[in-house]
Amino acid sequence: MRTLKFIDMTLRWAGAQRGVELSFKEKLEIARSLDRLRADTIELAPITGSRADKLANSTIASMAVTRISAAVDISAGNVEETWETVRSAAKPKLNILCPVSTVQMEYTCHKKAPAMLDLIKETVSKGRSCSEHVEFSAVDATRAEQEFLYKALNTAIDAGADKITVCDTAGVMLPDEFGSFIAGIRENVPGLEDIELYVEITDEIGMALACAAAAVKEGAAGVKCTTLGEGYPSMEALAKFVQVKGNELDITTQMRVTELSRVVGQLSRILHPQPEEESIFSNLSLDDAANVCLDANDDITEVTRVVRQLGYDLSEEDYAKVFEEFRRVAGKKHFVGSKELDAIVASSAMQVPSTYRIGNYVINSGNVITATANILLEKDGEGLRGVGIGDGPIDAAFQAIEQIIGHHYELDDFQIQTVTEGRDAMGSALVKLRAGGRVYSGTGISTDIIGASIRAYLSALNKIVYDEA
Repeated sequence: MRTLKFIDMTLRWAGAQRGVELSFKEKLEIARSLDRLRADTIELAPITGSRADKLANSTIASMAVTRISAAVDISAGNVEETWETVRSAAKPKLNILCPVSTVQMEYTCHKKAPAMLDLIKETVSKGRSCSEHVEFSAVDATRAEQEFLYKALNTAIDAGADKITVCDTAGVMLPDEFGSFIAGIRENVPGLEDIELYVEITDEIGMALACAAAAVKEGAAGVKCTTLGEGYPSMEALAKFVQVKGNELDITTQMRVTELSRVVGQLSRILHPQPEEESIFSNLSLDDAANVCLDANDDITEVTRVVRQLGYDLSEEDYAKVFEEFRRVAGKKHFVGSKELDAIVASSAMQVPSTYRIGNYVINSGNVITATANILLEKDGEGLRGVGIGDGPIDAAFQAIEQIIGHHYELDDFQIQTVTEGRDAMGSALVKLRAGGRVYSGTGISTDIIGASIRAYLSALNKIVYDEA
């Protein structure tokens, strides 16, 4: 049974779909959600050269376990610049987007077919010199001259592409037509024998999923999709297709299908806030998130404004406590950034009694086993035990706590850093949970970073429980 790969394009297309640019924090939250689903690949949009694009790409690349694919518009030629933004990813990849229909080649690249083949060879070769994995996406492939399309794909493969995507950009093919189209490619491009073939199909006439199914029957290894659909096959529809027809077609998926509904709901709230409501991240720009720079000269009004931009909704008393702690910290440092301000809020605002306390915990983790956590919490003198399975020890620990409390809270942010130096260094963790539209933060300190993370989660959780009582 072969694994059908889900290549998610939500981040690549979301901004264009909404007609507005995604904010820095929106991009990070979408990436975190997609990473939890374990799709094969998360695709990023081509960078425009702006600092915001580069920082967003590099941040996502550094935090994701899932393969990160950075798109490169062949007309831009910024292969090395794009690669630098994602090279830190656990599994990085470049995706060369290249028009192959006559109209698109001349309009986008101002080139005829022979010159286009030279550009394909040059760009893919350059990408291969940077990255072990290079995908070549033939844009508007269904409207290309067949002989040229076959030459373009062979040229890309010879230049080092190890994945090929053919795109029905117009989205007007019927399933049998698209199946024949894929069969013709496999027959006339001999290099595809050892190359993964993906399909990208727009849903212009509502046939995208059916065409994708036809392509899978002809041997396609992966399908491009978006979480919410909207012009492409949705991830939920693809998962349903595999569930229903998997045994018949001998295909399966590595996706966390049980997480899918929750993630779709989260991303729907981010990408489509209700008209009467603002997006929960709309007032937080890149500069607010990454370049907060307060000093001792800033007054309580400015500090309160930045705290609110970070997502907190505190009482006047807590804002005053935060400002007092800010003044103490600012007196010792040249400036106070967003991370320091998060820690100040977590340590000085909404200090409440501990409803939940750590009893004990056992964590099992390694590179050949799935991480598990067995945690005992104490509440009102009663021991409550939970067992969680996760992508790593901290994820497993958080899953175990959620099992105990019987509720899932959205993880808005998670940070860890060392407090002291040396082999016995103290570690500090910061956890921000979102509940009822508010952000609650907690901190924890321990020589064991997992213990610090558990304590930070419980600190935030206790504030939620106290507020909801």
